[in-house]
Amino acid sequence: MRKSTSAVLAASLMATAFAAQARDNIMIVGSSTVYPFATVVAENFGKSTSFKTPIIESTGSGGGMKLFCAGVGAEHPDITNASRRIKSSEFEKCQANGVKDIIEVKVGYDGIVLGSSKEAPQLELSVKDIFLALAKDVPNPDGSETLVPNPYMTWADVNASLPATKIEVLGPPPTSGTRDAFAELALEGGCKKIDWVKAMKKADKNAYKATCHTVREDGAYIEAGENDNLIIQKLQENPKALGVFGFSFLDQNADVIQGAIIEGVAPEFELIADGSYPVSRPLYFYAKTAHIGVIPGVEEFMSAFTDESAFGMEGYLTDKGLIPMPDAEREEFRGNVQNKTSLAL
Repeated sequence: MRKSTSAVLAASLMATAFAAQARDNIMIVGSSTVYPFATVVAENFGKSTSFKTPIIESTGSGGGMKLFCAGVGAEHPDITNASRRIKSSEFEKCQANGVKDIIEVKVGYDGIVLGSSKEAPQLELSVKDIFLALAKDVPNPDGSETLVPNPYMTWADVNASLPATKIEVLGPPPTSGTRDAFAELALEGGCKKIDWVKAMKKADKNAYKATCHTVREDGAYIEAGENDNLIIQKLQENPKALGVFGFSFLDQNADVIQGAIIEGVAPEFELIADGSYPVSRPLYFYAKTAHIGVIPGVEEFMSAFTDESAFGMEGYLTDKGLIPMPDAEREEFRGNVQNKTSLAL
């Protein structure tokens, strides 16, 4: 009983100390893809409520999770955005650092685009083309069931029907959720088109993942940081290059940028929404229950983000390129906010 009482007392003292040093604005970190959506919600929130406009930093999904899971208290972020679901290793890190109760909110969907300047020809690619162009190790061109360092220098080397243009792809770093999702959906999607590589998954899962998720490091893929707007700018400067970024950035720059057609499907709002476009993924944010009621506005901000006027079918975030979830999914994640449902992995 004494142990229980002392634990309660310690928790009470911690909460009191936290409250004493609490901030008066919400701190949000994480995904560069979710950043523009969160920013619009934050600006509306600051204008339409008595709370201060949240401060949002674009750190990438992995970087955001690291900051978010470092602990509870005013020095740690309240919310992190993610363009993929939290990993079990990140969840365990959160738990170990006292971030026990986490509310998971899926906000919608996004397509990952291989974009280029409109001054260049629009590419039509298969996921196999993408894998062969960008993987670190690829099947030996001699036809044997062996892997070799990627020898392909032009798109025509990969597929004779493609232009003889140097493979030059600007994309996000390993800390980015966009990079994770691109590896899983596009690169691994291409892996699965090669039967003997696909069979590696059962024989040696680690070797399969290393083959199908590792991006080449010889200059054909150029890490361009977490700022997707910078990639857009560089594509305008170099019409021969391609860039990897979220659909919303294509949508907002459709006058100067085009998306490659992948597996015969263009990256368009309706085709991502109905699942036709093969390289699409869900978007999330995660919040600390322990910060609700201590940092002003955390719960209210989550409610604003999950309001129909924001992430609904006709919500203002669709104008920014967010692909809304079906009604039942929106209701589910709105319920997570209303009920402060703790994530269990």
